[in-house]
Amino acid sequence: MEALVIHAAGDLRVETVETPALGTGQLRVRVRCGGICGSDLHYYQHGGFGVVRVKEPMVLGHEVAGVVEAVGAALQGFAVGDRVAISPSRPCGLCRYCQQGLQNHCLDMRYYGSAMRTPHVQGAFRQEIVIEPHQAHKLADSVSDHEGAMAEPLSVALHAVNRAGPLLGKRVLVTGCGPIGALLIVAARRAGATQIVATDVAPFTLRKALAVGADEALNVAEDPQALARFSADKGHFDVLLEASGNARALVGAFDALRPRGIIVQVGLGGEMTLPVNTIVAKEFDLRGAFRFHEEFATAVALLNSGLVDVKPLISATMPYRDASRAFALAADRSQAMKVLLSFD
Repeated sequence: MEALVIHAAGDLRVETVETPALGTGQLRVRVRCGGICGSDLHYYQHGGFGVVRVKEPMVLGHEVAGVVEAVGAALQGFAVGDRVAISPSRPCGLCRYCQQGLQNHCLDMRYYGSAMRTPHVQGAFRQEIVIEPHQAHKLADSVSDHEGAMAEPLSVALHAVNRAGPLLGKRVLVTGCGPIGALLIVAARRAGATQIVATDVAPFTLRKALAVGADEALNVAEDPQALARFSADKGHFDVLLEASGNARALVGAFDALRPRGIIVQVGLGGEMTLPVNTIVAKEFDLRGAFRFHEEFATAVALLNSGLVDVKPLISATMPYRDASRAFALAADRSQAMKVLLSFD
């Protein structure tokens, strides 16, 4: 079969790779489509991010959906032809964090398309993949493969919203309206937020933020003081969901966040210097949000029941053999949110 293999920055190749043998308790899935994630873009554009670098050829991709084409002899509950979204998260289940229910902090995590460990964990941008049954989540007939591939980034957003705590009746500020920021809006609205204001620097992404449920979308590049009206009486918002990974966006929202407000940092953009005095004086609660675990099943359930709509965020679907053009489009926030690759 063919797969998309990254060798170094800008060096992404279509190569022939072997399909692993099917175990008696496993599934072989024909991958139909996959979404290009920010981490995929970092590998393609820069050869990695931070201290994580591509050191050997690695199949990219971790946001995929497909159809079951073979079922292991000892496995029940699945049939050939089942359409599934595939969770790329494969915690060991044995370490102390897995045993505590913190599988996203697994000490022996194998996450598709990741160079965080060596040998690298091969990804899912391939025509076929053999998976464990706990990774497969069945898609309803009403949900397209394209929507199914969105289950992974939706899971990231759901986990971040979980980290914020109850949002029923809360006023929420979302900074950064790329795919994850937009999905944070979707998740926060589903969680009961009564007001959601989004900020970004790109008109296209701000229009998408409105399309998925933001009450207001503010362009802080055109108006750096756009949040000033929310700073009266020590701030307005109960929760800040920060998705840009930009220190200016994070700190620039502090005046608009009320005392004892909750900050959930989702975006990664390098190390930041924070005004600790402000964090102390306003008693902010700063929380990180990293990946997900049980939220993947929730994401698929929400998609299957029609309780969330991710279709406005799918900008294009392109053949995997045209990956260079697809990655260029995915990096252009003036005209694209989520770009999908077709493996049919």
